[in-house]
Amino acid sequence: MPHPYASAAAEDERLFLEGPNSRWTEFRRALRIFWEVIRGFRKLHFVGPCVTVFGSARYAEDHPYYQLSREVGAALARAGFAVMTGGGPGAMEAANRGAQEAGGRSIGCNIVLPKEQQPNPYLDTFVEFKYFFVRKLMLAKYSYAFVALPGGFGTMDELFEIATLVQTGKIEEFPIVLAGTEFWQPMLDFLQEKMVTGKTIDQADVDRFILSDSPQDIAQRIRAVAMAQFKLKTGKRTPHWWLGENGRQPS
Repeated sequence: MPHPYASAAAEDERLFLEGPNSRWTEFRRALRIFWEVIRGFRKLHFVGPCVTVFGSARYAEDHPYYQLSREVGAALARAGFAVMTGGGPGAMEAANRGAQEAGGRSIGCNIVLPKEQQPNPYLDTFVEFKYFFVRKLMLAKYSYAFVALPGGFGTMDELFEIATLVQTGKIEEFPIVLAGTEFWQPMLDFLQEKMVTGKTIDQADVDRFILSDSPQDIAQRIRAVAMAQFKLKTGKRTPHWWLGENGRQPS
């Protein structure tokens, strides 16, 4: 079923990206963007230590990568992490589902689109965004690590944005895991043979990717880095009543 605001949201973003509008239109849009950012900050502030899982929205339940993502979500939850995804179907749904089934916390940052935008049914906390860049900000801001399952343009966009942020020092050396060796190895070969050899990236930019097919190995390696390098704290943040916070997360 199409989202009731999908067409209007798509049209608004198309106009936004077409170039300058009137000053009043740009000001009102800036206020909407600001409010979307603040709403995301408030909703996600108390979710605890997260790992973001990227992946295709198009994998059905019987697909091997759906099953892999489900197992990754469960392993991350058992390691003490909340699992955050784009909130949609496919690999995102599978990771959220695995986290819930393992007794962990499941979070979705959904994007309003004419297609593939419906939130999956395995979310404890759910935030909906109109702007892609605000959604990607939230997926990066609250995570100790990132796991990429096989996917399409959206997954590649998210993966390489994180890789660029790490490469340029905008975020720390957070683990970037590629789950699905058969899918990701050709991409790593391309990076090595074309980009490292051509000196457009450094060897370290390729070496920082962690390639694994083992959900348990992925979770253990992420937890080890989070505990040792980033001094992961498992305690809850203290809500402040004067900010209207109660620490509870609505569904």
